[in-house]
Amino acid sequence: MRVLYVEDNRINALLFEEMLSTRSGLELRVAEDGGEALRIAAEWPPEVLVLDGYLPDITGLELLPQLRAVPGLAGVPAFMCSADSSPQDLQNAQDAGFYGYWPKPVDIARILADLTALQNASAPR
Repeated sequence: MRVLYVEDNRINALLFEEMLSTRSGLELRVAEDGGEALRIAAEWPPEVLVLDGYLPDITGLELLPQLRAVPGLAGVPAFMCSADSSPQDLQNAQDAGFYGYWPKPVDIARILADLTALQNASAPR
C-alpha cells in the first residue's frame, strides 16, 4: 500500500517513517509542503493520504481537495494528522472528507491498526 505523508516537521516525518518500516506491504513517500505533495501524487499515485494540519504553503484542509483533483485520487482514504484536536477540528476534517483523524502525539498502535484495516479491505478475496 502506497502512503503519502505530507509533513513539514522532519522529526515527525522520520518517526512516522520508522513506525511504518515495521510493517510489510507499506511503501511511504514524504512531502514537506503542498506543492511537493501534488508533484509526488501525480508521479506516484498513493493509496492513502496523511496530511498535517498546517504546512508552510497551505493547510491540510485546503490541500485535500487539490489532491482529490489528481487523476485517480478522488476516493483515496485521507487522514488528518495534527496537534489540533478539538471537537471542532475533528468536525472540520470530517466535513472536508477526511476518512480519519490522528492527533499528535500520534498513537502508533491506532495508526497501524487503521492502515492494516485498509490493507485488509483492499486485499483480493
